[in-house]
Amino acid sequence: MNAMGTHRWPLCHDHELAEGQVRGFDPEGEGQDTLFVLRHEGRLHAWANACPHMGVPMAWRRHAYLNASGTHVQCHAHGALFDKASGLCVQGPCLGQSLRRRELVVDQDGQVKVLALMNKI
Repeated sequence: MNAMGTHRWPLCHDHELAEGQVRGFDPEGEGQDTLFVLRHEGRLHAWANACPHMGVPMAWRRHAYLNASGTHVQCHAHGALFDKASGLCVQGPCLGQSLRRRELVVDQDGQVKVLALMNKI
């Protein structure tokens, strides 16, 4: 924990997420993935694993966060589609709402870490 009250939870190494790939993570050991990370256009994006419409987990199975064509993040509960880079809902009952972004850092060794405030992610 640093002086600002944040903790950096290690997730994976930068090279473990190829372009277009998505992985879910459970950094605090809650028994289910609480966030997911995807690589889109070379950048890593992290989102809380909760639909803004119903608060339910997004994936229909582990690491399955994208629609069939891989163009959008999709909520398994009602099919809402979200932009991969912005998290904005572009189709579905939560149109105009966004996924909650999670802050990532990649250290000099390529370790991807998520920032958490006082054990809340």
